[in-house]
Amino acid sequence: MPFCTQCGNAVRDTDIYCGACGTRQSAGVFGGQSGSQIMSGLSPRTAALLCYVPIVGWIASIVVLAAAKFRTDRDVRFHAFQGLYLFVAWLIVDWVVAPFFSFVPRHMLPVGFILKLAIIGTWIFMLVKTAQEQMFRLPIIGELADRSVAEQK
Repeated sequence: MPFCTQCGNAVRDTDIYCGACGTRQSAGVFGGQSGSQIMSGLSPRTAALLCYVPIVGWIASIVVLAAAKFRTDRDVRFHAFQGLYLFVAWLIVDWVVAPFFSFVPRHMLPVGFILKLAIIGTWIFMLVKTAQEQMFRLPIIGELADRSVAEQK
């Protein structure tokens, strides 16, 4: 149950004004802001950057893909899909490749570790390219992201 932003009394989700003090209430439960208000302050560049934050960027990618604000922005949606597919590559390395190569004798290179470092490096590279507002398509993953954006129309 939400509370008044002024006096702290309980208010209903549908109340526009507090019954106790009369203060106008913001809609929603996200700290007094609705989901659309939170997304309204997010620039397309920032949304694209958040999709490449190592390991947790998948959350931003899903939020961006679900947001009405970016439904028609092909570039932001591309970055969201590419960031999501890059995270899937991380999961494949972490759950499949690294355990498979853990049975190789110790004198061999740690393949799983090297691949994880490569993916982290790719995330950082994409953060830099996106911050400079350069569109960069990763091999294979970029093609998948392009197809996903095209299918959304």
